[in-house]
Amino acid sequence: MLDDAAIRTIFSRFAETTPHPVTELEAPNDFCLLISIVLSAQSTDVAVNKATKPLYAMASTPEALLALGEDGLKEYIKTIGLYHSKARNIMALCTRLLDHYAGIIPRDRDELQTLAGVGRKTANVWLNCVYGEPWIAVDTHVFRVSNRLGLCNSSTVDRCEKALMERIPLDYRTFAHHWLILHGRYVCKARTPLCSECCVRDVCCYRA
Repeated sequence: MLDDAAIRTIFSRFAETTPHPVTELEAPNDFCLLISIVLSAQSTDVAVNKATKPLYAMASTPEALLALGEDGLKEYIKTIGLYHSKARNIMALCTRLLDHYAGIIPRDRDELQTLAGVGRKTANVWLNCVYGEPWIAVDTHVFRVSNRLGLCNSSTVDRCEKALMERIPLDYRTFAHHWLILHGRYVCKARTPLCSECCVRDVCCYRA
């Protein structure tokens, strides 16, 4: 496990390399971003962006998505994994959003998780991207990179999130999950980590 000085070194270098990272999901508004995050579960941002570009050109509000109907939505997202269940969840999400929140996405994390298809990770990502709240969403990249670097030694996603929230300095926490995702996606890859290209290799616990 890394000490506090090493952790600060890691995130200061990430900040130097990418000062203001953003999600790679493409969406015309906050509602569409939430839908894209729901769709991204067990899929890639590239696949989601490819499917949603024509979708959002036709429907970018809860009302418009409901008007498409579940089968209509499936035609747009059928290239994305688990699209049957995701289409069903999105229809339910839109219905609840309109019936209970007048179409306005709640900012409260617990309320967000009452929407179909929105779990803790999805809520954390959306609140972080839209409002800059310093939540850390732990996906496969964040989980892998955090354990490799030595930011945590966690066997579950929940424990990983708890450890990161406790150990990452507050001044770096807003962008932390973006940095970890980008590092895992492009450098600290699952099968062939590019350690020779890693900007934090000297303080990493893995160093393949």
